[in-house]
Amino acid sequence: MQYLHTMVRVSDLDASLHFYCDLLGLQEVRRKESEKGRFTLAFLAAPADESRSTELQAPELELTYNWDPETYTGGRNFGHLAYRVDDIYALCEHLQANGVTINRPPRDGHMAFVKSPDGISVELLQAGEPQAPREPWASMENTGSW
Repeated sequence: MQYLHTMVRVSDLDASLHFYCDLLGLQEVRRKESEKGRFTLAFLAAPADESRSTELQAPELELTYNWDPETYTGGRNFGHLAYRVDDIYALCEHLQANGVTINRPPRDGHMAFVKSPDGISVELLQAGEPQAPREPWASMENTGSW
């Protein structure tokens, strides 16, 4: 058995690509358009996984955009995506500066949660040992659900 990808439906492909690629740092590795099925699939990989993605088409995040409008609910019921990051504080600062709410701040220097434009929870985990707690994160309260 081999893990291939996680699929999440998105309502605005451009907003989702901005969040996952421009802000979070993933890279779009391929795309499939289906005129007959009326959908677009965008496959993303973390930078450290790009060569495996190219070779194996795994591990990836598949964004599914259906061309006909639909309402998606249950982002929290989905669970969450998780990514190991080099500097949790720097990434959270970058996300926050770009309008992303830090739902569960990295108070412990180890873990944070944010949400995609479609309400998918994304867990960020500090690579290696946790960083020392620091402000403003150490005293920041949770916001919303995650």
